[in-house]
Amino acid sequence: MRIENYWADVHFFIFNFQFSIFNYNMGNAKAFLTINRKEAGYRPVLERISDFTEVEQTLNMEDRMLQASRCMECGVAFCHWSCPLSNLIPEWQDLLYKGKWFEAYRVLNATNNFPEFTGRVCPALCEKSCVLNMQHQPLTIRENEAAITEHAFLEGFIKAYPPKTRTGKKVAIVGSGPAGLAAADMLNRKGHLVTVYEKDEAIGGLLRLGIPDFKLVKGIIDRRLKLLEAEGIIFVTNTEVGKDLPINELLSSFDAVCLTIGAGVPRDLPIEGRNLKGIHFALDFLKQQNRIVAGQTIPASEQISAKGKKVLVIGGGDTGSDCVGTSIRQKAASVTQIEILPQPPVGDNPDTPWPYYPNILKTSSSHEEGVTRRWSLASKRFIGNKGKVTGVEVVRVEWTKDESGRFTMKETGVSEIINADLILLSMGFTQPVHEGLLDDLGVKYDARGNVEALKPNESSVAKVFVAGDVTTGASLVVRALDSGRKAAEAIGKYL
Repeated sequence: MRIENYWADVHFFIFNFQFSIFNYNMGNAKAFLTINRKEAGYRPVLERISDFTEVEQTLNMEDRMLQASRCMECGVAFCHWSCPLSNLIPEWQDLLYKGKWFEAYRVLNATNNFPEFTGRVCPALCEKSCVLNMQHQPLTIRENEAAITEHAFLEGFIKAYPPKTRTGKKVAIVGSGPAGLAAADMLNRKGHLVTVYEKDEAIGGLLRLGIPDFKLVKGIIDRRLKLLEAEGIIFVTNTEVGKDLPINELLSSFDAVCLTIGAGVPRDLPIEGRNLKGIHFALDFLKQQNRIVAGQTIPASEQISAKGKKVLVIGGGDTGSDCVGTSIRQKAASVTQIEILPQPPVGDNPDTPWPYYPNILKTSSSHEEGVTRRWSLASKRFIGNKGKVTGVEVVRVEWTKDESGRFTMKETGVSEIINADLILLSMGFTQPVHEGLLDDLGVKYDARGNVEALKPNESSVAKVFVAGDVTTGASLVVRALDSGRKAAEAIGKYL
């Protein structure tokens, strides 16, 4: 007998014994041993780089149900532990495996207002903590989540359910990103009359303007917004609170206000040559392309185009990856992405062991489309000709740990010039915009410049609450949804 088969049978016996004791109704107790992880994958590279439609494909229903059967329904569900929304993952996986799509969606929607968003753009913290990830075969949680929601929409399971009664209380949500929409949805369910204000031309915040359509096509957002409007939520666009709507009028018109304006100040790179033309913040670049895809016309003088240019993306995160994919679709001559941090290890990292989210090399669909990636490079000065950027001087750096275990950076003195006609700064965000609304309200800030929450989701100003990146700093969509739900709970108690 092969030793692998022996231990597989032992594991099978143990799991059967455990679940019989605790009366678990596990659908297929041996599936994780007999069925491998199967991802839907991406559309072919040469096909997808010619458009801005979603790159991710889907599995058929039979394969999707088989993938759900792999869930072990662990006694300690680490996937549930690591999910900011505390999604009941084993429960809806089992329902999906049994073909109970409607019930699976109801369980999923109980903790997640918009699984069609997270099912597309979440980095899936849950999958990284899945017990099966110890063998690099985690459950396809994110893809299953999206599949359940799409099936629910297709079959008409998802409908508008306006509250039967109203409390007479009015709540204003300032900002329409994931935190704002989640807070609005939860408060509306409680019967409060909710109005969402958005300074831009359309609802959605960074879901709408920050994330490229090839990751989240905007019809997905519009579909949900129609339901929220039918349930009674009022959306007001092109309105900057504090400017178009005076603060005094806002505070006098509503019983509570929730600020969900995000962390809108991008981290800059104030080195020599920063004023040269051709250097832009990543979000400005991405927002413009999203508006073009939506049908807007951008004057030629204002266009940020990568067509035929050598593009350099400074910053190695998800936003930088989005800039890579967008530049490739705009027909850039070449795309290079640099990062000041060292290259993460491939596969496993002992510094971030399971079940924690691993700091390992991540290769996105955009990276697969053609980019040169480099690490441990610090930018020293921008170089230009006749007022236009032509490149950047970088120096190689080394990272070491000091006695306390903290990483320290040291320049090696080895420098070079990277040629570039378009440079996109994608180094994250530092804080929310203070000028205007926040300063005029007089809210207190924490040490990092975010709006301080003195109590859970309560600002220092009476009846003004906070949720999402405006108080936590730049983070994930799934964390913003969780923060919005918690803010709604705090507002409900206050009212």
